[in-house]
Amino acid sequence: MRFILSPEYHEQMLQIPEHPPDCYVRGDAYLHHMYVDGVKYVVVPALMEALREAERRQDDEALRHLRLHKAQYDTLHDEASKIGSLDGVVLLGDAPPDEQETAPFQGTGFVPTVPRNVDDTGLGIAFLFDLVLRAIYHRGRASGLDLSDDLKLPYGVLAPVLPAMRKQGLIDIVGQRGGAGEAGYEYELKPPKGPAAVDDALAKTTYLGPAPIPFEDYIEVMAAQTIRNFVVTRRTIEKAFGDLVLSPEVFNEVGPAINSAASIFLFGYPGNGKTSIAERITRLMGEDIYIPYAVEANGQIIRLFDPIVHNVVQDDEPLESVDGLLKQGSQYDQRYVRVKRPTIIVGGELTLPMLDLRYNNVGKFYEAPLQMKANGGIFMIDDFGRQQMRPMDLLNRWIVPLEKKYDYLTTVTGLKIEVPFDVLLIFSTNIDPGQLADEAFLRRIKFKIEVRDPSEAQWRQVWRMVCKNRNVECDENGLDYMLEKWYRPHSRPFRMCHPRDILEQMFCIGKYNMERVTFSPDLIDAACSTYFISGEKKDFGAKVRLD
Repeated sequence: MRFILSPEYHEQMLQIPEHPPDCYVRGDAYLHHMYVDGVKYVVVPALMEALREAERRQDDEALRHLRLHKAQYDTLHDEASKIGSLDGVVLLGDAPPDEQETAPFQGTGFVPTVPRNVDDTGLGIAFLFDLVLRAIYHRGRASGLDLSDDLKLPYGVLAPVLPAMRKQGLIDIVGQRGGAGEAGYEYELKPPKGPAAVDDALAKTTYLGPAPIPFEDYIEVMAAQTIRNFVVTRRTIEKAFGDLVLSPEVFNEVGPAINSAASIFLFGYPGNGKTSIAERITRLMGEDIYIPYAVEANGQIIRLFDPIVHNVVQDDEPLESVDGLLKQGSQYDQRYVRVKRPTIIVGGELTLPMLDLRYNNVGKFYEAPLQMKANGGIFMIDDFGRQQMRPMDLLNRWIVPLEKKYDYLTTVTGLKIEVPFDVLLIFSTNIDPGQLADEAFLRRIKFKIEVRDPSEAQWRQVWRMVCKNRNVECDENGLDYMLEKWYRPHSRPFRMCHPRDILEQMFCIGKYNMERVTFSPDLIDAACSTYFISGEKKDFGAKVRLD
């Protein structure tokens, strides 16, 4: 706790037009805190003034709150007085955080080491044989450099593998490409052993692509890049959420929830930015991580990298080449791909099978489930409660992962694999949480955050932001007109999405009418009449069940 003794700060506090709710005991009563550069302080002159007011009102709740602050201050004051005079002292308690403490998270520093030999890959020689055989079979004719590129393994790793395969009569050299020496040798399958061996390899799996990493390595990789090491502060979160209008209450709840690296339940009316909050959380996790293209577990291949949900980060410097063929200078194991921390958002389309290993019957390998692809990042279940399954069934699926931080996945043979569950799991819904889950499950969701409707001032602020982004002059008189005609007579609540959506309607109508977008009453009425639905009940002769 930090206490400011200076009366000057008390005067400065009183001049600030609006304070966050946590600066008061409740509502807007008994102001005694203020924020300076994102750091919260108790202003002692204000505390004493609030105490006197609470005593005058005989407000027991406020007195308990304020007297606890006073007792903590008295303890600090007595300890400091023993050291020396307090004349001129402005601050008691913890020192303000320095810039290093409040700087954004700089990353884990983890980089997967480039393998130098077969042992470094963690894969068996027979497994590598099968990978090479399938790659040559697919190409028909492949050089050592082709195989290195396909399998994402340095040629130095494959250099002893290819002669061993030749010695066993599986492949043979049929040519040479360029001036890359042995790396330019071209290989084909050698009958009769080669085609027979490739048939056996294809019978196991038809997987083609980068060599997988051992499952044990995957566990270590995710532990080295865990989101549990990630810390945000009030300063960093305000910067990341700078393009959103959020109440101070939401800031104070979202920040600690991120630091928990566990689970968040966002609930509230639709259109107030629950999905946007999840997307901005990713900005706070701005560092890149390395994920493998595929993982090998008990001889089975699990494909992890998904270009649809993983955003690849291009290397700062492209790898150099020798004679246009040999890539050199790899700074990390190329079996990994550098991506932004994943943010996977699913909605009503989510089904339970999507949360388990999916076996490809043709390719005979597995596709990783969504939560495994989200490891190291965020997995958000949007529109929770609207999936084609009972909410309780979906909730039960997460009990073990939330408690133990690992998940169990099952192969087609019934083998269970214990997989790290290193995600910030976010549930988002516009349904009352009490209707979706019981107390036992809600206990496991560490943070329950209501995303509230904006105030009129916040609604106007959003209007100014969206108008600035679309190069439209925001007319306050036009907003007054909109309020008086389309909001207040209908007791219509404000939503964060309204300014963006209504302005988009105005642009569409303006294009049709061949006119510039302004806050004219005609354009406002045309946009709002097609955006808002009348509260009047009408019977069009048909009914639909929504339960």
